[in-house]
Amino acid sequence: MRVLGSWAAGAVVGFVRACAVAAVTLLIPAVWAGAVAWGIGWGASNPWSWVGPLALVCVGTLALARPVCRAVRALVARWSGVEIPSGYRDAPPVTRMATGYWWNGFDYHRTRRDALMDQRWRLRWKDPAHWRDLRFTAIAPFTAGIVACVPLAGVVWGAAWLGTGRPAGLLGLLVAVASSPYAWRALTPVAVRFLRPSARMALADRVDELTGQRADATVAQAAEIRRIERDLHDGAQARLVALGMSLATVEKLMETDPDRARALMREARAGATASLAELRDLVHGINPPVLNDRGLVDAVRALALDSPLETEVVADVPRRLDAPVESAVYFGIAELLTNAVKHARATRMRITLVQDGTGLVVEAEDDGRGGAVVRDGGGLAGLRRRLAVFDAGLEITSPPGGPTRARIMVPCASL
Repeated sequence: MRVLGSWAAGAVVGFVRACAVAAVTLLIPAVWAGAVAWGIGWGASNPWSWVGPLALVCVGTLALARPVCRAVRALVARWSGVEIPSGYRDAPPVTRMATGYWWNGFDYHRTRRDALMDQRWRLRWKDPAHWRDLRFTAIAPFTAGIVACVPLAGVVWGAAWLGTGRPAGLLGLLVAVASSPYAWRALTPVAVRFLRPSARMALADRVDELTGQRADATVAQAAEIRRIERDLHDGAQARLVALGMSLATVEKLMETDPDRARALMREARAGATASLAELRDLVHGINPPVLNDRGLVDAVRALALDSPLETEVVADVPRRLDAPVESAVYFGIAELLTNAVKHARATRMRITLVQDGTGLVVEAEDDGRGGAVVRDGGGLAGLRRRLAVFDAGLEITSPPGGPTRARIMVPCASL
């Protein structure tokens, strides 16, 4: 009885999924059929009767190809757990030049609207993923679409013949029930075969990604060097110069005004102490000593103790990670803590670090007001770029009103 119930549940779920596959894969052919019906209804005697249907076919196919393929990728990922990368090329930023014209990565235009429109069409026609989508929309209806229609056809056939009392209706229902658990499964191999980027395209995308990561790392390194130079120039260097001047004055006043000389010595000692503290803070900002000496977990716990938030740290990291990975994750957590204090107005945060066979996963959740968004040029976008150097990812879930959940995932290949 339990096996029969399980089979019935599988048949129902399979029938629903088969209907979804049929609806998605046959959407564009339905547009084609509508265009053919329009042309026939218009009449072959009209020499221009083909213009409207042809325009409908072209516009409908181009407009629906990408949404259909996105829906297919989503269905395959949800049902089979197979992630199919889209491989769509990202649009470069549209910037206004000193001449007043807009540059979209391909050409100059007088207005931003014209630049964006030209960029959109150029990307669409030059993007290999666009032509891959069109190829899939032509193949899927005659492969996965036809297979997915078998249960639906069986139900329609059975409903049509059951009223007559003939066994053909029962046969149609049996075909529908027997094929429902399997009819939708043809979508996965077809989508993987025709929607996944080729090895050459994947390699080209990887090269572009690594080139961008190298550029981001170079920019970040230059910015860090400028920050260190600025901190040294405005802080410790200025104090050390003042310290030297004070000692020179003390040397002159030692015999004529000993009291004044002793006061200056006390000021010089205070200045030296302040300079030492600033240098320690600067070193801590570059690479905290606790991170080198005791590892990521203890460094994060020390960071939590210094934070104004009530922070709980839960860690299961059995071994030390590579120093660059530890540094990137540490400063990523520090960025999340700073955002929780400055922007989210949180009072508590929970940080979890777990290392397993797949990599390191860091989760941070605060009780702030939420609404965090990854914006271009923002701190979270910079954090995502820095983590991408290690093939790590950053996911942010921050609905209005909170809570904000951040998840950093570092694959085991980078550890």
